[in-house]
Formats: sequence, C-alpha cells, structure tokens
Amino acid sequence: SSSVLIYGKTGTGKEMVAQSIHNCSRRCSNPFVSINCASIPSTLLESNLFGTVKGSFTGAEDRGGLFEAANQGTLFLDEINSMDPMMQVKILKAIEEKRIRRVGGTKQISLDVKIIAALNQDPMELIKKGKLRKDLFFRLSVIEIDIPPLKERKDDIEYLTKYFIDYYNEDMEKDIKVISEEAKEVFKEYDWPGNVRELKNIIEGAFNNTEDDIISIDDIPERLLKEKRNRQIRPPIEFDANNVGLQEYLE
Repeated sequence: SSSVLIYGKTGTGKEMVAQSIHNCSRRCSNPFVSINCASIPSTLLESNLFGTVKGSFTGAEDRGGLFEAANQGTLFLDEINSMDPMMQVKILKAIEEKRIRRVGGTKQISLDVKIIAALNQDPMELIKKGKLRKDLFFRLSVIEIDIPPLKERKDDIEYLTKYFIDYYNEDMEKDIKVISEEAKEVFKEYDWPGNVRELKNIIEGAFNNTEDDIISIDDIPERLLKEKRNRQIRPPIEFDANNVGLQEYLE
C-alpha cells in the first residue's frame, strides 16, 4: 500500500510499470485510474481529481472525481511536476489524511487509494527549480523506481522488437516473421531518443511499408540509417611528420 514514484524519460513505459505494480497487488480486482496531469489545464485539474458539488461554479454538478473512482484501487498521476504548487499541496494533504473534499463541498470523504506518481525529469532538478515540492516528493517516493532510457538497455531491443512484431501481426492480421540482420544492427546502434514508444512506432510503420514476411532496412525511417552513417569513423590519414613544418603538421 506504500506510495511509489517512477522516474523515466518520455516513452520508457512508466504507465506500464504502474499497471504492473497494480496488477501484482492485492488491489488488482479494483480500479486502476490514470491521469496525465500535463494534459489538463490547472483550472480543471482540481475538479477532475476531487469532484464537484452542484452550484459550486457555473455548470457544476454533483460528480465524483478520480480519487473516488480509484477507491480501493490505484491512482496513477503521470507528470505530477506539471501541477502548480498549490495543487501539489492539496494532493499532499489528500495522501496524508486519506480524505478528500469535493470542489465547493464541505463533506470530507474518506478513501483508500494507492498512489503511484511519475516524473519525466530528474526529481532533484525539479525540486531545485521549484517545480516539485520537496515534501510531496518525500511523501510519494516511499518506493522509488528509476527506468533507464532504452539506449542504456539495448539488450531489451531484441525482446521488445519480437513482442511488437507479435502484437502487430495479430492487430493487422499479417505474418511478419523477423527483422533482417541489417535492420537489427541499425536498431542496436541507434540511440532511441523516443525510447520504447519510438521503437513501437517504427515497428508499426514497418508493418505498413513491407510487402514481405521480413522487415528490412528499406522499411524503417531514413533517420535511423543517417545516424548509423554519421557514426562511422573515418580512418586516420597517415603521413611522415618528420619532413613537414609546424603549420602543415597541425593541419
């Protein structure tokens, strides 16, 4: 039931990790509710999380928020650092007291919600810049999970590629067997700035491009091939340094 904080760059699979934690817990038969805090304007975030009472503002109805929807289950707060400081205080209070109050209401509602939060930037840097409250960070990071970017775990690429090929074979009703050795080599040398999400999208794109049962380098984006070419090191130029002047030697 401890709070969990997941840190990983965009596309590393933070929500998948959060879902895995939920699915392996005793709460697995109860709701898993996810919200990306960056996708909702700060003026609407509070009502989305805590719910509203009819008449609290124009058009407001009696409606429960995501905390109530996640009762007895798990609430996943992605990109929590995008919340303004005042909203972070309210989240901290809700976690500490295990109670919330709807916007415009007076009644305290007791809840049992496991909180998993995620950041796509270094938490220490966010705290220094004032984008993440230190007290909220310490409350959330009872268990802290750091997900390394894909370029730091390239052994995973082969397994992920196979998984996505199987996934899109079923989804698109195709029968792609493998990717070519050349394409594998390109995948290993590429730095994957978009992480696992980028790999998934490239496999999906290749499924749309290929007419065979194998994915070749002709089916993947040109930018991957350009990076491979840019990485190739030119052989050093050899010359006799004894018979040249200083300027020519330096050149």
